[in-house]
Amino acid sequence: METIAIGLLLPLLGTMLGSAFVFFMKDQMPVRVQKSLLGFASGAMFYVVVEELIPEASEGEHSNLSTIGFAIGFVLMMVLDVVMG
Repeated sequence: METIAIGLLLPLLGTMLGSAFVFFMKDQMPVRVQKSLLGFASGAMFYVVVEELIPEASEGEHSNLSTIGFAIGFVLMMVLDVVMG
C-alpha cells in the first residue's frame, strides 16, 4: 500500500512543482529559453506517445522507421493544418 501511495504522489508532486516553477518564472525567463524548454517537452511527449502508447510501433526490427514515419506524418498534418487552416 505504501509503494502505491509513493508511486502516485511522486508524479503528482513533480508535476505541481514543475508547473509552479514555470508559473512563477515565466516573466524572468528569456524567450529563447522558454522556446527551448517547450521544444524539449514536446519532443519528450512525442517519444512517449510513439514508444509507449502505440506498442506496435516499438515492436520488430524496424521500430526506428515507424517512429520516423510517425514524425513525418505528424509534420505533414501540421503543415496541412496551417496551410488550409
